[in-house]
Amino acid sequence: MQLTTVRVTNFRSVEDSGKFKTPHTTCFVGKNEAGKTAVLLALASLNPHSTTPFTLDRERDYPRRFLNHYDSRHPDGHATAVRTEWTLEPSEIAAIEARFGSGVLLGNTVTLSRKYEIDAPTWDRIPLDVRKAIGHMFSEAKLSAPERAPLKRASTSEELREILVSLPQLTPKQTTLLDRLQSFPHHTVSGKVQAILTDHLPQFMYFTTYDRMAGAVQLEQLRDRLRDRTLLTNPDFTGDRLFHEFIEYAGVSLEDILQAETYETFAAKLQGASGTITDQILDYWTQNPHIEVRIAVDSGKPQDPHPFNTGTIARARIHNTLHRVDVPFSERSAGFIWFFSFLIKFAQVEDERVPIILLLDEPGLTLHGRAQADLLRFFQERLSPNHQIFYTTHSPFMVEPNHLTSARIVEDLVTESRARRPMSTGTRVREDVLNVDHDTIFPLQGALGYEITQTLFVGRNTLLVEGPSDILYLKALSAELRRRNRHSLHPDWAICPTGGIGKVMPFVGLFRGNDLNVVAFVDVAKGSKKKIEELRASEILKSGAVLTAAEYADKSEADTEDLFAPQLLVELLNRAYNLTGDHVLTVGRLEDSDPPAARLIKKAEAYFRLLPDTVPMLDHYLPAQWLFENQGILRADDTAVDETLARAEKLFTDVNGFRLPSL
Repeated sequence: MQLTTVRVTNFRSVEDSGKFKTPHTTCFVGKNEAGKTAVLLALASLNPHSTTPFTLDRERDYPRRFLNHYDSRHPDGHATAVRTEWTLEPSEIAAIEARFGSGVLLGNTVTLSRKYEIDAPTWDRIPLDVRKAIGHMFSEAKLSAPERAPLKRASTSEELREILVSLPQLTPKQTTLLDRLQSFPHHTVSGKVQAILTDHLPQFMYFTTYDRMAGAVQLEQLRDRLRDRTLLTNPDFTGDRLFHEFIEYAGVSLEDILQAETYETFAAKLQGASGTITDQILDYWTQNPHIEVRIAVDSGKPQDPHPFNTGTIARARIHNTLHRVDVPFSERSAGFIWFFSFLIKFAQVEDERVPIILLLDEPGLTLHGRAQADLLRFFQERLSPNHQIFYTTHSPFMVEPNHLTSARIVEDLVTESRARRPMSTGTRVREDVLNVDHDTIFPLQGALGYEITQTLFVGRNTLLVEGPSDILYLKALSAELRRRNRHSLHPDWAICPTGGIGKVMPFVGLFRGNDLNVVAFVDVAKGSKKKIEELRASEILKSGAVLTAAEYADKSEADTEDLFAPQLLVELLNRAYNLTGDHVLTVGRLEDSDPPAARLIKKAEAYFRLLPDTVPMLDHYLPAQWLFENQGILRADDTAVDETLARAEKLFTDVNGFRLPSL
């Protein structure tokens, strides 16, 4: 069964979350106290796993401000905490059809809810054709026409049972039919179908604290606790339990270690276990590839603390192959211990026979951003194939930028009363991930921004410019030069905006380790000349790899727009802004700007300030966008276009001179 939609109501801060879809892996983001945990706990109440029990409690879980009005709000005494829709798998449909005949289901979507004061989930809707199911039961019982005759008017299981019970004398086949009906839960076909589906209903495992594995255990004590089951039930032994799961994960049992009678057998088992666990962990821990996980077993030493002073002691140690030193597991970083323990714990979930849905509250808080990406990869590769996953996060590294639509925004909505007092309307869950306040979607923005900065560097060669309008201008000019079979910008170059000359140096420094070849093309203004010289002197870029618009416009100050001949730029601005009549910009009006300016775009800005308010103020991006969408203007056979293309061709030739061949 696949959980497809959820609606949480009447649960803690959630009055009504609204109905939202649940992808196979669903990430909940939102500010602190928004209600993310409440959403997970409401789901946990639906059908909790035995290891993470959760029961609805009216006083604890029902919204406190409505608690005194519970009876009036819910006359039947059963407020709904969560309502869900599920899509049935083909195997589940087959199980029902095997019992009640082909086509007995009218659809593959069922609805299930959890209510207060009821100890089990409630099946609200199963698209069942009861008449067809009853007909199948008639055929299964091999009823003759006379035996069927008094039963045909039954349209429900209840009616069928009443008719059978009321008959003065039942035939053996009718008795078999009644006995079969009586054996069903609630004596109904629906009850039996519900029982079949309940066997397939996933259980929810909710985790908010993540146990950490003990670094050492006394094996005889561990065996005793395993036998009397305190290892599984006593919370004080969770670290030891994880150690037991750790050696099982490595493919060696506790008894194998304790019963080994020769050194070679003993050593072989431990070395095999160490190699297996190292391979498994390093698949998902990329922070340090120079480590090995080793299991050491020896006798307790008298001076060691109890219980490690007697019996057989097993220790997990981490060996650094680079520094040739090993340290106890407990002395590794908190992030490594957390990640290691998490992988061991959830590797066991893979073997669960009962379908499991994982509810993870803030996993990976102690991990570095790259390690959080490793954790996401573990979700995708090891957990997601077998289990749905719901998790909450504040970290942009725990959001998949390629699957932003799988994120759900959790907000605590606040409105104003008539007296303008703030009033909460409760937690809402939204699917429109980019249509909420910036604080709430910060993790999404961070994830998307990080991904963009990575994917912009799609090749070895990156041309840095100051803004997005520069990208459009250069792409349009390059396309026209390519059309004319002249020197254009080589397609190996990825053009990336930095936001200004002052951001080029930190931008390059941030990605210096990515083996990139970077050239910067920057504007020149009075305030930027010193920054350009500092950038050149810093040697953060190759010698000569800082190119300026002034060099190609042959001016002391210049922007990308100064690559254009004045007549062509004037025509471009007139068309982009629909300037007509008295408002038409001419080269003369451009040159007569007040105050005087060397850069063409500054002259144009001065002219636009003289125009009526009905004409928008000059925007750097709009003309570039217009040119990119209307490149036919560059196909004119005139002096202005030729002059412009000649400047662009010189720039592209110089940039291409820095290009490194693709690997």
